[in-house]
Amino acid sequence: MSVPETVQRKLQELPDAPGCYLMRDRQGRIIYVGKAVSLRKRVQSYFRRATLRHADPKLRGLVKSVADLEWIVVRNEAEALLTEGQLIKDYKPRYNVSFRDDKRFLLICADPAAPLPQFKLRRLRQNERERVFGPYASSAAARATLDFVEKRFGIRKCAPAEPDAQTYRHCINDVVRYCAAPCIGKTSRAAYRERFEEACAFLRGERPQLLQEVRERMREAAARLDFERAIALRDTLQMLQSAVRQRARVVAAPELKAEEGRAALAALRAALDLPRPPEVIEAFDISNISGTFAVGSLVCFEAGRPQRSRYRRFRIRTVGGSDDPAMIGEVIGRRFARLTREGGRQPDLILIDGGATQLRAARAALAKLNLALPSAGLAKRFEELYVAPERPPLALPADSPALKLLQRVRDEAHRFALAYHRRLRAQRLRESALDEVPGIGAVRKQKLLAQFGSVARLRRATESEIAAVGGIGRELAAAIRAALGAPAPRAARDVSLDGTAAESPEWPLPDGERKT
Repeated sequence: MSVPETVQRKLQELPDAPGCYLMRDRQGRIIYVGKAVSLRKRVQSYFRRATLRHADPKLRGLVKSVADLEWIVVRNEAEALLTEGQLIKDYKPRYNVSFRDDKRFLLICADPAAPLPQFKLRRLRQNERERVFGPYASSAAARATLDFVEKRFGIRKCAPAEPDAQTYRHCINDVVRYCAAPCIGKTSRAAYRERFEEACAFLRGERPQLLQEVRERMREAAARLDFERAIALRDTLQMLQSAVRQRARVVAAPELKAEEGRAALAALRAALDLPRPPEVIEAFDISNISGTFAVGSLVCFEAGRPQRSRYRRFRIRTVGGSDDPAMIGEVIGRRFARLTREGGRQPDLILIDGGATQLRAARAALAKLNLALPSAGLAKRFEELYVAPERPPLALPADSPALKLLQRVRDEAHRFALAYHRRLRAQRLRESALDEVPGIGAVRKQKLLAQFGSVARLRRATESEIAAVGGIGRELAAAIRAALGAPAPRAARDVSLDGTAAESPEWPLPDGERKT
């Protein structure tokens, strides 16, 4: 099997570091996401001859479909696991099996606005005011952490939003779980609130000294020869240590990514000679097949991160045929005409998926609106950056953070446009030829297809057979046959019961069927 040149080159560039890798097919779709302690060893193993000889058909099919590679370097394996799960949920690659059910890592959530706040384990945040701790890659660690926090700080576990003395009559958590029992005034609401805030500080990793308490209690239990209790405390301690370390890594990872994003924006500002770092980037792409189902996409990145609430899709209205530059001009014109009318914030940079021709069309559309916004085009073939149609393109280094950011934005615009194009095409393919017949709605179409099985068989049916279907009638049956271009019967010699030759209609057989 021949490995594409792009993939061969990137296989040599893979770092010997933990991270996630993304495999794309020839259409640019992400078809597989994986994680590795060593990106170089793991990804290169896919393309060894021995692997392909002995691999199962699914793996061989994956490797043969790979046309490009990307990777994200992280600090450790735990962070790679979290990143892999999020990428799979975002892109739903066809070759991934894990995480496809949208099952997410556990979070510990609390609503500080509640009268007597408590902690809950969830996989999704319910509202913006909630405090969220996690995610926890280990469910056992999340549950052990919650159990320790509730017992150590006396946090209630009961279901009512605001428990009272009536609730307490059926509860013994103040005995078996060390609940502070604010419902009966055993602890004042102000004191309970202080306990809650301390528990939040511990979950944020700000009270690591509390782990020493668990360690001391474990030693005391061992000294009393209560080994069962000591083992339980040891396991809890290990879980808490794992959770605290994991929380610290998760907090550090976004900080590191934010720092990398700022560096990429600064590099992009220098490369394009912009007045300020492009905090808001809007990217545009076109997707069509020979001018059919032509659509445009807009994706928005802020501070180097996608803002999906600001994504937009466009059906091309004024351009016929396969004219991508004209389509770019239409989309740019519609987008910024509306943005100007509504007084929205203009982006710091407009990125076009294409070269000089597409960039020229985009700037012409902006000029009609008396706008002169910073814009550039990124061409796929050689990854060259066009900053002006009349000037030669820039060739940024392959490891440039500015180029990597632009590629990420451009690829997202391409993915979004392609997904919309495919959705429209699939929708059209699902539409039946019956949709073109006046008077045929969803109910009648369903009856006809249930009776005849397919449009091809319906086309061969007689007018009487069609009219016999409930709700159709002779007039509509004639219209159906005319709209479907039903074939006229051709004469065929037949023999009547009295032995004389007779003419009888003979309908052509479906394609692929033969007389026997």
